[in-house]
Formats: sequence, C-alpha cells, structure tokens
Amino acid sequence: MRAVLTWRDKAEHCINDIAFKPDGTQLILAAGNRLLVYDTSDGTLLQPLKGHKDTVYCVAYAKDGKRFASGSADKSIIIWTSKLEGILKYTHNDSIQCVSYNPVTHQLASCSSSDFGLWSPEQKSISKHKSSSKIICCSWTNDGQYLALGMFNGIISIRNKNGEEKVKIERPGGSLSPVWSICWNPSSRWESFWMNRDNDDAEDVIVNRYFQKIPSTLKSAAYSSQGSEAEEEKPEEEEDDLEEHNDILAVADWGQKLSFYQLSGKQIGKDRVLNFDPCCISYFTKGEYILLGGSDKQVSLFTKDGVRLGTVGEQNSWVWTCRVKPDSNYVVVGCQDGTISFYQLIFSTVHGLYKDRYAYRDSMTDVIVQHLITEQKVRMKCKELVKKIAIYRNRLAIQLPEKILIYELYSEDSSDMHYRVKERIVKKFECNLLVVCANHIILCQEKRLQCLSFSGVKEREWQMESLIRYIKVIGGPPGREGLLVGLKNGQILKIFVDNLFAIILLKQATAVRCLDMSASRKKLAVVDENDTCLVYDIDTKELLFQEPNANSVAWNTQCEDMLCFSGGGYLNIKASTFPVHRQKLQGFVVGYNGSKIFCLHVFSISAVEVPQSAPMYQYLDRKMFKEAYQIACLGVTDTDWHELAMEALEGLDFETAKKAFIRVRDLRYLELISSIEERKKRGETNKDLFLADVFSYQGKFHEAAKLYKRSGHENLALEMYTDLRMFEYVKDFLGSGDPKEIKMLITKQADWARNIKEPKAAVEMYISAGEHVKAIEICGHHGWVDMLIDIARKLDKAEREPLLLCATYLKKLDSPDYAAETYLKMGDLKSLVQLHVETQRWDEAFALGEKHPEFKDDIYVPYAQWLAENDRFEEAQQAFHKAGRQREAVQVLEQLTDNAVAESRFNDAAYYYWMLSMQCLDIAQDPAQKDVMLGKFHHFQRLAELYHAYHAIHRHTEDPFSVHGPETLFNISRFLLHSLPKDTPSGISKVKILFTLAKQSKALGAYRLARHAYDKLRGLYIPARFQKSIELGTLTIRAKPFHDSEELVPLCYRCSTNNPLLNNLGNVCINCRQPFVFSASSYDVLHLVEFCLEEGITDEEAISLIDLEAPRPKREDRQRETINNSSQILQLVETKDSMGDEDPFTAKLSFEQGGSEFVPVMVSRLVLRSMSRRDVIIKRWPPPLRWQYFRSLLPDASITMCPSCFQMFHSEDYELLVLQHGCCPYCRRRKDDPGP
Repeated sequence: MRAVLTWRDKAEHCINDIAFKPDGTQLILAAGNRLLVYDTSDGTLLQPLKGHKDTVYCVAYAKDGKRFASGSADKSIIIWTSKLEGILKYTHNDSIQCVSYNPVTHQLASCSSSDFGLWSPEQKSISKHKSSSKIICCSWTNDGQYLALGMFNGIISIRNKNGEEKVKIERPGGSLSPVWSICWNPSSRWESFWMNRDNDDAEDVIVNRYFQKIPSTLKSAAYSSQGSEAEEEKPEEEEDDLEEHNDILAVADWGQKLSFYQLSGKQIGKDRVLNFDPCCISYFTKGEYILLGGSDKQVSLFTKDGVRLGTVGEQNSWVWTCRVKPDSNYVVVGCQDGTISFYQLIFSTVHGLYKDRYAYRDSMTDVIVQHLITEQKVRMKCKELVKKIAIYRNRLAIQLPEKILIYELYSEDSSDMHYRVKERIVKKFECNLLVVCANHIILCQEKRLQCLSFSGVKEREWQMESLIRYIKVIGGPPGREGLLVGLKNGQILKIFVDNLFAIILLKQATAVRCLDMSASRKKLAVVDENDTCLVYDIDTKELLFQEPNANSVAWNTQCEDMLCFSGGGYLNIKASTFPVHRQKLQGFVVGYNGSKIFCLHVFSISAVEVPQSAPMYQYLDRKMFKEAYQIACLGVTDTDWHELAMEALEGLDFETAKKAFIRVRDLRYLELISSIEERKKRGETNKDLFLADVFSYQGKFHEAAKLYKRSGHENLALEMYTDLRMFEYVKDFLGSGDPKEIKMLITKQADWARNIKEPKAAVEMYISAGEHVKAIEICGHHGWVDMLIDIARKLDKAEREPLLLCATYLKKLDSPDYAAETYLKMGDLKSLVQLHVETQRWDEAFALGEKHPEFKDDIYVPYAQWLAENDRFEEAQQAFHKAGRQREAVQVLEQLTDNAVAESRFNDAAYYYWMLSMQCLDIAQDPAQKDVMLGKFHHFQRLAELYHAYHAIHRHTEDPFSVHGPETLFNISRFLLHSLPKDTPSGISKVKILFTLAKQSKALGAYRLARHAYDKLRGLYIPARFQKSIELGTLTIRAKPFHDSEELVPLCYRCSTNNPLLNNLGNVCINCRQPFVFSASSYDVLHLVEFCLEEGITDEEAISLIDLEAPRPKREDRQRETINNSSQILQLVETKDSMGDEDPFTAKLSFEQGGSEFVPVMVSRLVLRSMSRRDVIIKRWPPPLRWQYFRSLLPDASITMCPSCFQMFHSEDYELLVLQHGCCPYCRRRKDDPGP
C-alpha cells in the first residue's frame, strides 16, 4: 500500500471536522467560524459559508445528500441545503461538540457539553436529553436504530431513536481515558471475521474447515498455521458471539487504545495499544479498513480488526480529522495548522503462482491459496501486513514486516490444501521480489540475489550487471532448483541455487519484462519492454519467431510446440510456426496447462478453458496427424475429435484414427479399422480397396464405387448400392443382366420399400417378383382388405399357402364374407365351417351343416357352448341335443335344475325337469336305453308336476300377497300331500304344504282336514316365523266341528264316488282306483276319464274311427231320488225302451268295483265309432310311449290341453294364463310356436 498526494491546501484556522457529500463531489470543512466547501477533484475552494459566530467544531452530511448540518461553540446548529443555503437554526445550552445524521430516517443528533438533541424534518421541536458528562463524539448504527455517544468521562452510552439509554459501556481508564472518537462499521457482515473463524465464506474456504480431519498429533501445528501468534478463543465465547447483533463499534480514547464492541456492549478481542492520543477514527465505505489520526501527526491505516498496516501521510501538526471519500480509495486529512491533504491509496497486488496453485493477499493481512482446478480455497490469517508471497510445489512463503513464514503441505496429494507452518525466519528483510524453493528462499534486491536457508542463514549471493526485472523457479531437485532471471539490460540468465555461477542463456537488445521456458527446456519465450514476444532456441540462440502486442507469455506445460501470450485485450495461441490464433481476453496470461490458460485480471486469477481446435486444424491441413492428435489431447470438442479421426482415416493413418475414434466412442468406425487391420495382417495391401471401404462408411458412395471398380471389385459396389437401396445405380451396373438377378434386385427393392415405410410400393414389387406371401403379410399388417381380395382372386386355387394366408388375414380384418369366398375357392369346407363358427354366423353354419352332415358336431357343439356362455342355457341344451351330445345336454339341464331349486325358483325347476323328461323320452328311442330312459322320463315328469304345484305354495308362504285363491291353494296342497313320495324332493317343505292346507281348510270349512294337518305339523320342525301362527291355529281349530264341508268332497267321474279329502291311496278313486286328472292351474279334478284301446286297434285306426262321429238318437232320462238313513242318492232311471240308445262308453263306466286292482276302461271299435271328436282328448306321446285317450263326460265344460307338455287346463284358465305370460305356464311353449 502506498499513498499518493492528489492535492493539498491550507486554511487559516484548525480543521476541526470534515464531511463528504454522499456522491463524493464536494468536501465540507469546519475551519474557524466558517465552513469551507471544496471540489474534491482538484481541491478548488468553491465557497466559504458564514453563519456561526464562534468556532465550528463539527459538520455532517445527510445520507440522501439533500442537506448537511454544522455545530459551533456559539451553541447553535445550522441546517444547510446541498445548494449551500442555510435553512434552519436551533441552539443548545452549551457549545456543540458533534453532530451526526441518521443514515435511514435522516434524523439529526446534535451533542453539546451537557446534553444532546434529536431533530427530524417532520418535527417542529427538538427533543433534548441531559448528559452526565461532556459528549465528545457520536455515531449512528447502519440501520439507524441506535446512537452511540462517546463521553469525556470514558463512558459510551448507546441510545435508541427516542434518546433512551439501552447500553452503557464503561472504559477501564474512566475519566483518564476520554472517548475522543467512535464509529460504527458500515459493513453489517464483517464481524464474522472475528467471531467465526470456521465459517465458510462465499469467497473463501477457511483452513480451519479441515481442522477436524487432521490427526490429533498434528492439531497444534495446524492451528498455529492460521497466523503468526494467533490467539486461541474459547469455543463457548465464539458461540455466544454468533448470536450477537451485526453492528460493531470502533472506539478510540485518550488512554491511547483502540477497542471494538458489539451492540450489546460486549468487547471484541483485546484493546489495541496506539502509543498516541487518537483524535479521529473513520471507516472505509465497505468497512474493510480504518483510518486513525491524532497526536502522532500522521494518519495510519488499520485493518478492520485493528492491525496497523502503514502510514497514509505524515503531517506537521496534530491530525484532528480524517475521512474516506465515499466508494473510493481517496482519503482527506485535516490538521491543527489548517493543512488539508487529499491522498489516493494504491493497494498493490501481492501474489504468487505455481502451476495450478495461486496465492494472493486479501484484506492486507490474510493470504488465500486457491486451487485453480478444483476451485478450493484456504485462508491463512497472519494478523500483520503481508508484504510478499511466494509459492512453489508444496512450499508457501509469506513475508511480514518483521519475519518470513514458511508453510508446507501435509501431504504430496495434488489436491491437498492443508498447510502448516514449517519455519519462521524472525528477521526484517527489504526486497523487491521473493522466491521460495524446496529448502531455500531467494530475496531479490535491485541487482542482487540472496539465497537463504529456512533458518535465515545466507548461503549464496549473486550480483547482476543490471536491475532484475523477472525471476522464476523452473524446477529441479530439492536444494538444486534452477532460476530463470531476466535483467533490464536484456540479459537472460539461468541460476542454480547450489551454484555460485550464473549461466547466460542469451542476451537481447531490449529489457526483459516476462520470461518462460518450454517443458523440454529447449525453447525460451521472452516479452520485452516493446511488447514483443520473442521465441529463441536455447541451444542455438536462434530467434525462431516473434509476435507483437504481448505483455505476458506462457508455454504449454504438456505440449512442447504450443505457447500463448496476451496483450491488447487479446489472447494469442501459437502452435509451432503456424499463424497465431487470436481471441478476446482481458488480463495477463500467467500459466498454460493443457487446455487451461490461467489469466490474472485486476486482483483475481481464473482458469479459462480454451479449445485447441485452431492449432489442431493447422496440423491437419499439413497432414501432420500425430502432431494434431497431441494437440487434440490438450482439449478439443467432440466435433474436432471426429474431424481428426476422419482426416486420419482418409489419410490411412489408422493408428491415429483408431485413437481418435476411441475418444468419441464411435464403434462403427472402430470395427472398420479393426477389419482393415486384420486384412492387412492377412497380406492385403490394396490401398484403393481400403480407401473405398472408408468412403463407403463416410457416405461418399460414388467415390467408393469408383475405387471398387478400379480395384476390380465391382461386386462390392453392387452390394453396396443394393444395401443402400440405390437401385438406379445397381441397374447401371447390371445392364440387361440375368433375369434371376433382376428378380433378386426387385425383391431387395421391395424389402427396402418395406423398411422405409412405403408398404404399398413394396406390395406391388413383391407381386411382380412372385413373392405373394410377403405381399399378403404387408397387406394384412396394414389392414388393406381391398388389396387382399384382389390378390386372392388373382391367385390360382392350387396356390394354397398364399390363399390360406389371405383368408386368415381377411378373417382377422373382420371380412368374413371375403374369407368365406377364399375358402370356397380352395374347397376347404372345414375351414369355412370354422370361420362361420368363429364369426358366430350360425345360420350359414347350419345351412352348411344341412348339406354336409359330417360337420354337424363342428357346428352345434360350439353353438351350444356359445349359448351357454351367453346365459342361454335352454337353447344350449337343445343345441347339445341336436349335436348328439346327450351327456352335455343332460348335464346342462341338471345344473339348471339344481340351481333353480337352490334359488327357490320352483317354477323354473319344474320347467327344467319337464325338459329333462322329454330329453329322456327322446333318448328312449334307442332300444338299448329304452327301459332306463323311460324310468327317468316318468320320474322327471313326476318331479316337474310336484315343483310346478309347489311353486304356488312357496309364493303363498313367502310373499305377502298371493295370486292364488283359497280353493286353488287348498287343491294344490291336497294334491301335493297325496303325491309326495317318502323321500321328499329337495327344496319342497312339508311344513309349508301342511301349513297352507291347514290354513285354507279352516277357511273353507274342512275342519277335520285342518285338524289333521295341524296334528301332522306337531311332528315336524317348525320355523320360528310360522311357530305362533301354527300354535294359534292348533288351538282355534279345536273350537270347530269335527267334519268337512260336503262341497269340498271330490267326485270320481268314472264311478261317481265321493272321495274323502284325505285319501290314503293318493290321487286315485278309493272305489275304482281310477287316477284323477287335475287341472295344471287350479288343481281341481277334471271331468275326464282315461280309456285304453282294445288289442289290435292302432292309434291311427282309433283316430279315424273317432273322426267318423256316427250319430246317436236322443234318449230320455228319468231320475229317481231315494233317501236312506245316512245319504241321499240321485239315480238315473232308464226305461227298457231307452236302453238301446245308451252311450256305449258310458255303459262301460256303469258298474261297481270293489277290488284293489285298477282295471282300465277298454273300448272297442264300436265304442270309438260312437265317440265325438270334440269329446276326446288325446296325449300324442312320441314313441316308444303309447298315446293316452281321455273322454270328457261334460262336453259343455271346455277343457284345453297344451300340445307340447300335454297338461290339462280349463279353457278359460289356460287362455288367461297364456295372455298373462305369453306362453304355456307349464312348458313355456309360445302361443305362436308350431305343435309337436
């Protein structure tokens, strides 16, 4: 640091205070009873201001630059505008000692000997506060929240904006140490320098960052390496410090001490002894330095932590005030004798560089070592002015005012940044340049070089002919390093530290500014005072070339023929003797390593990544592939590597090309090079063929074809064009050619069209080449139905494979008609059937099955499965039956029946059992299964009748509303009670039947039967929901008569016998054993009598005889009524005349039978002839069953029989049920379905 006097002036009176205008253009001085306004640029006195009547002690400018204030011994304060006009004046009771503007609110603090006042533009009055002692100085915090007052009694009082005291600091000296000057540090972040020595700053990486990683045996040394005579602070205090406020107060008292305090009043560090009485203290704008002046008649520069750095300017009298121009390095000093001095402080760059490590001075007392590659930084805190820095390998030398510190790295690791103090040379040295070696330090003093050991002993000395302008360590064994020295007279020397004699390398006419030697020590680059870069051959002393506009030069440490130099705002890179490549760059080149150029700009150094493309292409232009590869290794882009590889490949330098392709990871070209090398090993030497292969890989196909032809390998050219689908060029090579080759060409062309997503063109080519299968595959893949149809129609029926493929694709593309057409063309009926089945075109399948019965199974079985999958089980059963799959048909029905019973769908169960019975009847036509199937037929018929009837009982007991009347339920429950076998069928509840019978019998007056039903229920398990009803019915029926209503007694229409309601024989007459015929809806006994044909009468003959309908004369009947003791009998009495007119069938009925065996009514031809067709109902069972014949005895009461299930109904009931359900309630035959 050095101070340059810019201008100086002298006033008539002592300069008591100084204030800069915030923009730095004006300077206000308090001198005598006037204010002097100066222009800071040249020291011109602009205007003196008069307003005070006595000496002006203080002046202060507002932060916004709009006004300033002055205080005087006349007890007044004057507010001035920036136009130098006084606008306001107010007074105190004593002389004004100091004034200060709040940096935020612009509130003015004015302090006198007995009080202080606070004034702001918004207030009309001044707020004044008494003081216990004379206030000498004051200062606001950066945020304007607090005001610090320095008093004559050694106390510092910190007040808030309202004047209330918050902190009181008592100096140890008390009244013997008046606080003469105080100032808050304008930077709010610098205190981390004090309190957090382990902090990772945004700019620096503190060396203590690594402290925890160092072995315990080395910790003491590592800690001391952070600075000479470093004071260790307690960790607890450091942690507390971190929590304090950011503002730091610098205090200078007349106890000749400099101290620092936090806002809380806690002192930072120890007092710094000054050895003079300080009169003024001032911070630089950013708070990095402190100016201090006083009785020592000079202004001293201190660091922000109080370390003295040097003298700014020596004066002839006491310095009462000093200030720093805002945002600059200019300093103004005011003295007792009225002298005003304006200085510029120049801070020189102190630094050192060795390869990728750069050491530089920071904050004047610190040294930062930066690793230029990893960007790591480490800080050494010396707490003294750093004068010189030198760095070499693992050594670092720092010169302080009274000593030199030698540091070393902990390890040999190139990325290690852990430094520790190796030696201290406690001695004051004066030198221009400092160099450090492995075991020595070199001091340069004008023309003299001194070599000192690390213990401070001078070992050698060299005296030069001229001033030393440049010195550099160029390496060597430890203790025997070589130095490159440049002198002002143009002489360049090489000196070894262990040799007294210097070696003159060469001498030039101009002074040396910068030097560097190439990696092989064969070339020397010099920058002279004329900004010319000269390159010499060290051995021959020959000037190889020179370049203008250079201020610094550096050889590439990895490439012998490359150097760079900077100058005129440009970076110049030169390879060998090629022209210079230039690009813009600010700063000085200080190093060149590979592709990185280290550039020093102002105070910082940076590593610039510079691609070496330009010099590489210069070598490529001269076909110097190996040299170009060496340049590329320093750092070029992938594109440059690829270009190098291609150029080397075309130049048939396969070794270089291989290395370059490895760098860009181009496996394709590496395979080519590998194959060429293998061919060369086998003795192949045709370079044209090698180059043709290279051209073909590069896409230069025509050049490759020419070389193939020239080398006699036309087939390779043909293969290349074919693979590349350049068919026009292939045709040129083939000429007229062989038809087989042309067909092969068309096929390949089609393959190419297919690969490049032009399938239609490929199809046409495949068809023209006869490759129908490939054409069909493409059409099928793209869904082109029209083209598939066209191909199928053009193909001959003998070409089964393409036709079959066509049909397959047409089927997939939902064109079954065209697929069927193709199958018919082939005559493949089985595939046609399968097509109809897969597309569920059942009508076409059935029609085909009719013509070709051998496919019946292939049609009906899938049809049945399809029906079953779609929940059409009944139709599925029929389809299985048609297909002859009786087992599957029966299984479907049995499963349906079981499901219906399990789900209490008894109506469905009846229907399915009826279908099972009819299925069995159909199977019974087979003589081998006749007996078994007929047995099953009757069993299933019986179950169908039971479930059909039970359906009404179930609905009555489960549903709240019943659709059946009491008489119907009564008849049904009697029918079921008489019909149930010993093993009750699954799902049928005797409890529900008896409960319904009891309930309806009681309602209809059949009390005896009801009582019998209730008694039966007592022996059964009764569900809880019926328990109360049955118990109540059982009790109430006891109150009823023990007989049944006569109206309910059933009549046998054969023998006219009244049968009891509870018939032990079942549903047959107790007299004639004739089975009753029941209505399938109301279940009352129908007026029908079954009769059988006499032996020899066939069903057809019987029908023909009945259809004759021979007329019969009318007869007259008489009736006679007789009354016995127990019954009333109505008899039809016929006269003898009328006997001849009797109905022959009725005559067959009029007899009594008391036997236990049932004798059916047998009719002859005569009887059949006498019958009317409308009186006879015939159940026309299919074989092997015989037909059943029934005669209606009441022709006027119409009875209807379902032609499908042969169940009997009252005609009115049947018609109503068909209207309701749309079908027969028993077999579900639709009204419009044809008969059996």
